[in-house]
Amino acid sequence: MKKALITLFILTFCSQLAAQNYQRTSQGIKADVNSTNIEIEFFNSKIIRILKYPQGEIPNKKSLSVIKEPESTNFQIQEYNNVITLTSSEVIVTLNLKTGDVLFNGTDTRPFIAEKNSSSIFTQKNYESGKSYEVQQTFLLDKQEAIYGLGQHQQGHMNQRGQEIELRQRNTEIAIPIIHSVKGYAIFWDNYSPTMYKDSAEGLSFTSASGKCIDYYFMYGQNADGVIAQIRELTGQAPMFPLWTYGFWQSRERYTSQDELLDVVKKYRSLNIPLDGIVQDWQYWSTDNKQWNAVEFGNPTFPNPQKMIDDVHKMNAHIAISVWPSFGPNTNIHKELKSKKLLFNFDTFPQDNGVKVYDAFNPEGRQVYWDFMNKNIFSIGMDGWWLDATEPEYNVSEKSFNETTHLGSYRDVANAYPLASVGGVYDNQRKTMSEKRVYILTRSAFAGQQRYGANSWSGDIDSRWQVLRNQISASLNFSLCGIPYWNTDIGGFWAGRVYPKGVEDRAFHELYVRWMQFATFTPMMRSHGTNTPREIYLFGKKGDWAYDAQEKYINLRYSLLPYMYSIGHDITANAGSMMRASSMDFAKDKKVHNIDNQFMFGKSILVAPVTDSMYVNRINGSIVEDFNAVKSRKVYLPEGADWYDFWTGEKLNGGQEVSKAAPIDIIPLYIKAGTILPWGPKVQYAEERKWDNLKLFVYPGKNAEFVLYEDENNNYNYEKGIYSTITIKWNDRTGVLTIGKRAGEFPGMLKSRSFNITVIEEGKSINITSQTDKEILYQGEEMNIKL
Repeated sequence: MKKALITLFILTFCSQLAAQNYQRTSQGIKADVNSTNIEIEFFNSKIIRILKYPQGEIPNKKSLSVIKEPESTNFQIQEYNNVITLTSSEVIVTLNLKTGDVLFNGTDTRPFIAEKNSSSIFTQKNYESGKSYEVQQTFLLDKQEAIYGLGQHQQGHMNQRGQEIELRQRNTEIAIPIIHSVKGYAIFWDNYSPTMYKDSAEGLSFTSASGKCIDYYFMYGQNADGVIAQIRELTGQAPMFPLWTYGFWQSRERYTSQDELLDVVKKYRSLNIPLDGIVQDWQYWSTDNKQWNAVEFGNPTFPNPQKMIDDVHKMNAHIAISVWPSFGPNTNIHKELKSKKLLFNFDTFPQDNGVKVYDAFNPEGRQVYWDFMNKNIFSIGMDGWWLDATEPEYNVSEKSFNETTHLGSYRDVANAYPLASVGGVYDNQRKTMSEKRVYILTRSAFAGQQRYGANSWSGDIDSRWQVLRNQISASLNFSLCGIPYWNTDIGGFWAGRVYPKGVEDRAFHELYVRWMQFATFTPMMRSHGTNTPREIYLFGKKGDWAYDAQEKYINLRYSLLPYMYSIGHDITANAGSMMRASSMDFAKDKKVHNIDNQFMFGKSILVAPVTDSMYVNRINGSIVEDFNAVKSRKVYLPEGADWYDFWTGEKLNGGQEVSKAAPIDIIPLYIKAGTILPWGPKVQYAEERKWDNLKLFVYPGKNAEFVLYEDENNNYNYEKGIYSTITIKWNDRTGVLTIGKRAGEFPGMLKSRSFNITVIEEGKSINITSQTDKEILYQGEEMNIKL
């Protein structure tokens, strides 16, 4: 395919005879080709914007996703036989002045991606909202090249080759027009209208319903981490979340009173089950849909919301609350938005109640939205936001798309609605208070949303085994679009469709336990759903398998807090990722390119969720449990590393498939050789104890490095450099662990601490050993420990 691509372009380019006009600009070139204006613009040596539009049109477009300004970039221009070549230190961009086709290569002439010959298509559309174009671009790729991204989709495919996907925001589907290649580059198709992605023998194409131009960005990163770094460079870096948000969250649809909510927190504390977050879902405003989403407490079952929040805080927990972008006609916020002409006229949930969505593209609309949130909710101590239905949820019709927004027709900007609405909340809370980090849980997203302190969840999915499995590829493709924070309703949202008896059904218990095991290794561990409550004590008591398994994984989650919080810093400081497709770390192993049922959590932990029922079955309408015969799950250990079974300490070679026993309380986990894994103390909430007696587990076989990050946990002082890091290194040849000199400081920082160090050997694991090889007192200076 590489030779075919090069040959195709050489033949096409060299056959051209007539010269075309072009001019050099400070960042690239402008050219006129066959009645199409073409602009090539370097944003840096690795990011190139391609802009095409019909002659006579002036796009005058300001990107909603891109915040980077082009930086001064050195590049060379050469012209030969109507072919213009622009070469930076990283990328060669070639423009055919006869056809207008663009080709991207590495500086070593490796082909990345090419526009198909004469495939930039503008089809004029005369919509009710005005004249526009349907725009389409087709690309040619290597036949075996794996492609990821496109947001979050429920079809269960990891590799997006050969797929046809409608990119339109809706419940359970998140549309992000970014493709991420295993070859180390990405394309961001910068269009916000409903878009069709299609990959076939004819090529890979984007077709958008409306646009004045074809506008896309090529980003070269060499590897997956480098690509994500360029996506964030272009669209914004992800801020840090508070430490407590990495703890366990309990929720349901819905707590019907403040007493019910408080009783849940009290029960967790009395059972000594760790808990950090609880969520109040809808109808705290009223059960009357004319009062829908009033953005204030109006339901008499919540008589004193200030006391409710204070009581949650007194129990060392935090609370988030549901807020929608739509409002019932009898609410004060609806009336104010209507008076300022800041409401759309299309129908939305709950239908036939006069509920309307606000224009989040209008800065005045975003300000009104925040003013109500701040006055009625944030000002009394709310810790986080559940911004539900940010697609927004509506009935799609031609009339809807012809609605007028602050930025033009709704059709032109529809997919970017969550970016605008979530961004408004983030920006306004930052202006209001710096002592509390913004934390937003939201149901939709668009390119660049990582910069707004948002964690997206996978929507109202069914409680089914296949749906559980589909969340793996959905989350990984979402992360490969550069947005690192994602989560899912543990157990699936719609339990009643499959398990009418809900928590009373032991078959649901098995699904729920396996879902919780998966969620332990996602950026947010959150129990939620409808039809049945899901608090741990409703699954039984100590000694019952469903209860014990949940308790085990909630505690495991808290042990991993130092690991996760340090990854959180890596995400912010170094454009890192928490949930990692296998191809991110093992791209050379082609066997991982299509793997859709396992992933890396950070760069050290391989997670292989169990996504099939093993022990509880329905036979002739009756539930039959059989735990006597332990079932197994096959796991592929990628080539390029050796691996340790987390549970047994067994060391295994990479590049092979293994069968791992998976009793109900075991999710297959493997630790990469060359890992330093910090292990936190047993706690009831994230900040209960400082990490003054931290365990370090060393998995030998390769050199290793881990950067332990700490700060004040819930403010933005880290942006001023007020935090500390300790770099810990393992020399596998000498058997020496070096704990580096502490860098930085912050108020309340530990001046000294103990490290309990254990080197994992065959048959030795975190799970089965309490023996420490060496305990040392660390006081901030470099230490070298022979082990």
